[in-house]
Amino acid sequence: MKAKTKSPIKDKPLRYVAQSADEAIDDLLNDKVLFYWSILVLFLVSIALLWLRYYLPTVGPPVWLTAILGCGCLYCGYRIVQHFRKLKPLKLGRTGERAVGQYLESLRESGAHVFHDILGDKFNVDHVVISNKGIYVIETKTYSKPAKGRPVINFDGDRVLINGKESKTDVITQAKAAASYIKKILKDSTGKEIETFPVVLFPGWFVEGAGNKKGKLWVLEPKAFRKFVDAQKVILQDEDVNLASYHLSRHIRNA
Repeated sequence: MKAKTKSPIKDKPLRYVAQSADEAIDDLLNDKVLFYWSILVLFLVSIALLWLRYYLPTVGPPVWLTAILGCGCLYCGYRIVQHFRKLKPLKLGRTGERAVGQYLESLRESGAHVFHDILGDKFNVDHVVISNKGIYVIETKTYSKPAKGRPVINFDGDRVLINGKESKTDVITQAKAAASYIKKILKDSTGKEIETFPVVLFPGWFVEGAGNKKGKLWVLEPKAFRKFVDAQKVILQDEDVNLASYHLSRHIRNA
């Protein structure tokens, strides 16, 4: 009788940058596009066989079945195109998260702890940075830029305008909700009320406006984030940084 074995890995690995985007892309391709592609191929083969029988010939022209299967082909083709259109923003978002994640990794040199892609209930938190200067909960928003002109985001503290237009997503509410979610995780696991600070990063855009001076939320270009953090006072002791990092890592592994 073969002896029972078990994995030597006790804990799940931490999630990597943009893992949720990878999973969404895989789901779109494997579960949706592949499904309609398989049906489309089946319909096309069926049509080909029907007309092959007609031209042999043995039966009359399969007009009605061709019409039915042709409608099925059109529908499947339409659904495939729809799903492929969803891939572009997903891939753009994944690229942005990875670029920001790689930049944030450099903060480890100064003693910060960096976490990526923390799963919530039907949402995910892109990044969390824990350091002596505070706990920063970061949402990355990657939007296509205009081909010409200076791409500008204006933040006045209440609204985010992208080239003069309001964002389709309420990024301010989303960032604050993510910060509250991480705060609750740490409160439930450590018993301590540790403040978290929401940040929204827009890769490749110029950010203007006086909103960041109000101190409730930052909207920044990624390279400006470290300068803002460095300008803050030390508010967490090393033991609190290590405690928060440990409990957040446990939550990620058990999620």
